[in-house]
Amino acid sequence: MAYQLEGRLLEVCTCNVLCPCWVGEDPDGGTCIGAVTYHIDKGKIGGVDVSGLTVSMLSYIPGNILKGNWRTLIYMDEQATAGQQEALEDAFTGKLGGPLKDIYQLVGEFLGVERAPVTFQVQEGKGTFRFGQAIEAELLPFQGATGQVTALHDTVFTTIPGSPAYVGKTAKYRVNVPQHGFKQIDLQNHNAIQGTFRFEA
Repeated sequence: MAYQLEGRLLEVCTCNVLCPCWVGEDPDGGTCIGAVTYHIDKGKIGGVDVSGLTVSMLSYIPGNILKGNWRTLIYMDEQATAGQQEALEDAFTGKLGGPLKDIYQLVGEFLGVERAPVTFQVQEGKGTFRFGQAIEAELLPFQGATGQVTALHDTVFTTIPGSPAYVGKTAKYRVNVPQHGFKQIDLQNHNAIQGTFRFEA
């Protein structure tokens, strides 16, 4: 087995609530900048244990998400060893196949890997993550009439294949990565997604 990864997803983007990309429609404003962050609670890639590490894909999406041509930069937990980073990069850039390859095949330009100190937390439905001074987000879930968190199922696009996506909005979404051509972002009340994942290849 190439990899087996289990963990939690926190995702934010510049689209309004709810993000049209998940249902195959064009992003709000015509383009989207999203940070898709995976915290691996338990996982191995080949023989390398990557449990406890966090990876984020920061992407500029120039139009309809299904047409690809994303410009993507990967942020890596600075606590990863050289071997762990290599294994994670191989998995998240699609080299090892499986669901991560399905996502990465939409990338048209890979901008490389940046390492940064990471915080990642989900508590009482509220999610937060931060990669140094580059990306910072705080997520709040929506609740339905029964008090359960509002969920999306069977969408045409997903970053967590096989799992429901719990939708919400951002209390905060900031990006400061001018060296890679991303515009500065400082937003509130835009799209947010939470969920869990189990990836195997």
